[in-house]
Amino acid sequence: MYIVYGQAELLLPYCSNLKEKRKTIQGIISRVRKRFNISISEVEYHDLWQRSLIGFTAVASQVSEVELITNAIKDTFYNYAADVEILGIRHELIKQDFGL
Repeated sequence: MYIVYGQAELLLPYCSNLKEKRKTIQGIISRVRKRFNISISEVEYHDLWQRSLIGFTAVASQVSEVELITNAIKDTFYNYAADVEILGIRHELIKQDFGL
């Protein structure tokens, strides 16, 4: 079993209030959730109009699945490039053997 977790730090330079920010962030999150059953949420900067930190995690049985998921997440962020500036995307992979 493989566990992947990570975060994306975003700058939303064109948002002028929290309502606009929430609309953009929820659009990104719902698009990722439609493709994959993963946990994804805004985890930091809730009260700032132009900053966001989105955390995500997923479990997969093969490394190829993990790569597919992480690439889809990155692609989704880059599809919103007109609305957001990506300050960084990082992820880590953990291999877990239960020895059953």
